[in-house]
Amino acid sequence: MLSPNDKKLEKLDLFYRPSVAKPKTSAEIISEARNALRTIRTQRPFTPREDQRKLFGPASSRTPENRPPSSFSLHASSFEPSDPRPISRARLSPLDLKTKALASPTTKKDPCLPFPKPPVDPVKIRRVSSARARFFRAASQGTHLPDRMLPPTERKKTVESIERVMMGTSMVKISGTHLTESNAIGRLKNHPLQLTYDGGFSEIKEQEMFKEATSLPSYLRSRGDQGKRSSRASSCPNSSDLSRMETKAVSKDDLQDTNTETEVGDIFWNTRIVPILHELEKEENIEMVCAACTQLHHALEEGNMLGNKFKRRNILLKTLYKLVDVGSDPLSLKLAKIILALKVSRKNLLNVCKLIFKISRNEKNDSLIQNDSILESLLEVLRSEDLQTNTEAFLYCVGAIKFLSGNPGFLNEMISKDAVEILMNLIKQINENTKKCGTCFPNSGHLLVQVTATLRNLVDSPLARRKLLSISALPQLCTVMGQYLDDTDVCTNIARMFSKLTSYHDCCVALASYSRCYALFLNLINKYQKKQDLVVRIVFILGNLTAKNNQAREQFFKEKGSIPTLLALFRTFYKLDLHPERREGEGGEQPKAPTPPAQVEDVLIKLTRVLANLAIHPGVGQAMAANPHVVGLLLTTLEYKSVDDCEELVINTTATVNNLSYYQVKDSVIQDKRLHIAELLLKLLVSNNMDGILEAVRVFGNLSQDRDVCDFIVQKNIHKFMIALLDAKHQDICFSACGVLLNLTVDKDKRAILKEGGGIKKLVDCLKDFGPTDWQLACLVCKTLWNFSENITNASSCFGDEDTNTLLVLLPSFLDEELALDGSFDQDLKNYHKLHWETEFKPVAQQLLNRIQSHHTFLEPLPIPAF
Repeated sequence: MLSPNDKKLEKLDLFYRPSVAKPKTSAEIISEARNALRTIRTQRPFTPREDQRKLFGPASSRTPENRPPSSFSLHASSFEPSDPRPISRARLSPLDLKTKALASPTTKKDPCLPFPKPPVDPVKIRRVSSARARFFRAASQGTHLPDRMLPPTERKKTVESIERVMMGTSMVKISGTHLTESNAIGRLKNHPLQLTYDGGFSEIKEQEMFKEATSLPSYLRSRGDQGKRSSRASSCPNSSDLSRMETKAVSKDDLQDTNTETEVGDIFWNTRIVPILHELEKEENIEMVCAACTQLHHALEEGNMLGNKFKRRNILLKTLYKLVDVGSDPLSLKLAKIILALKVSRKNLLNVCKLIFKISRNEKNDSLIQNDSILESLLEVLRSEDLQTNTEAFLYCVGAIKFLSGNPGFLNEMISKDAVEILMNLIKQINENTKKCGTCFPNSGHLLVQVTATLRNLVDSPLARRKLLSISALPQLCTVMGQYLDDTDVCTNIARMFSKLTSYHDCCVALASYSRCYALFLNLINKYQKKQDLVVRIVFILGNLTAKNNQAREQFFKEKGSIPTLLALFRTFYKLDLHPERREGEGGEQPKAPTPPAQVEDVLIKLTRVLANLAIHPGVGQAMAANPHVVGLLLTTLEYKSVDDCEELVINTTATVNNLSYYQVKDSVIQDKRLHIAELLLKLLVSNNMDGILEAVRVFGNLSQDRDVCDFIVQKNIHKFMIALLDAKHQDICFSACGVLLNLTVDKDKRAILKEGGGIKKLVDCLKDFGPTDWQLACLVCKTLWNFSENITNASSCFGDEDTNTLLVLLPSFLDEELALDGSFDQDLKNYHKLHWETEFKPVAQQLLNRIQSHHTFLEPLPIPAF
């Protein structure tokens, strides 16, 4: 007899019909994802490695006339013999040059005027330019200035265009008039002038020199005067002394340090540098010259002579430039490293970057570049020099870095030296300049091609990807892509970068959260609809973004023209696939060679993947299922393509149809065309492709919820094929085939088909083989057996003696929690199995066991004979 609970269960609907009133459990959501809605994986578009190192590869949209050359000649004459020092852009505010009136000696409050206060920071006193050092040295020693700076011997008045004050002797020249020192200072008090000092080797601004001149202390006179003066500790200085005190508060120790510093520099130059320069000029052995260059670099660094402040720098550069004509790559690298360390500018900076670029084009020189640490010098150029002034130099500098980034041996070094941050800073500067000016500055597009190509190589490193995320680089890359929408090379490089990055979950989440990227990608698809290498990557990126992010699916779908844009692209490449010879020129260009069939199919593969991923979102999926254009293109693909011709395209298309067939909506085009779809799937079922068979079975699992499809399955003997698949020993195939059989057993007239081909035994074997590891599959088997045994009168006659006894043994053991969940799984997997066991398998299996036990006649056990 059935218990009241069993009778109540008998009256319930069949198990395959879900209850819409009850909220879905986690197990149900996972089950649905496995049974119906699934994302599709595909390979990233492949880009062959370029054989030659050039600024712009063979696939570049730039014509040779419209791009900087990768090949050029470079000689010593290409360099400017005298490298100009960079001009400071700082603008000093004009100084108030009015001389303060001296207080009367009879002033009661302060009879002794105070000495000028020294600077707060004593270090500032020592910051004296080379011009000032020489100036003070001449003054303290009582010597004359160089002959070219001395006034005529007759001391006549001369008229000059600028005002000069020469403090090296007791003679001062103001407005071309030579005066004695005392008269000059007296005149200075009542005649404010802008004074400059020209030491012959440095320029000092007029205002700055005036401050220096008017702050000079009284003891800074000729050596003879200093010797006659005795120290007065307590007496007040006279007005003449006070005037001279206003010229500069510099101690004798400072002057002595400056003199010593200059003398030491001269000695170091003559004893350490000059001999090496002589050796460079006379040496003919390349290895010896390279060794001398290395020695020179170390000596310059030791003597603090690198940079652009060294006074003999031009002499040094002229010697180095001459050696460029030797034409040796190892020597040129040594020279380039020293020249860059001397901080050359403008044309010379461009030429030295070209020199390194030229050497880096040969892969055989990579080891030389690595040994000489040229990479650090190149990155320093990008870090410290002005971008807009040196755009062309940056172009060749980044071009050389791009070549090196293609060598895996350089990746870690580049990233550790902040190459990612430096390159992204260039992109940020270009973005800001374009936004500010409303237009791109010259050569910025050429430079961006090199920068983005380099970053494309660097993102292969996990550390580089983490750095890009930490500095929020992905929105910046989207911005530059939007600003350079007409530059296909820039857009393609960034697309290639994104196709790599979005293959990783954290990068994919970061890009998906930047809402403007969806409209940007749609614009690119519309603009470059026939440019396969670009659109295939954009579509691949969209497939990655929508693979695991429901919000991304919704956001993309809501973008204006999202689905029509994808469909237009689908039609374009569908036509190219049918008639590859009819491809027309793009943008008014001459017709190009047909795109290879594999590349055309690749776009269609990536497109169907996006559609399949979008269909997972309930709102989006229902809208797509009701869209005749979407369904029409999918069915057209299945009509003209076979799995043998293009396996991935057919399987992806079938998976997309499967996702759309999940939605049972009234206006579903899938439901309207379900019989036509079933016909198309027949040829996939009889193929030898197991993945294709699995996808076709999954679609039948959804479509077989309709009675007319079930009739079609029986008429075409597809049910026999499903029963045969239970022997596949493949869990997913058994799961999908069992789902179709479950739907068939809803119809009482079709339940008998389970006995054909040993269907009951195969179901029981599936339960025995996969039950402990797949409670979802075990649940489907129990549901199918439950439907099959609805009108049971005797268990043995229904299932057969052997299968009945097997079920009576299996089900109790599977319903024992300790036995069922006693597996060597980690805690997460154990929780996952327990969830499915409790919510799906246990309720159904318990009721099935109760039904079998209540309709089974147990024989009395026979006594065991004694031996």
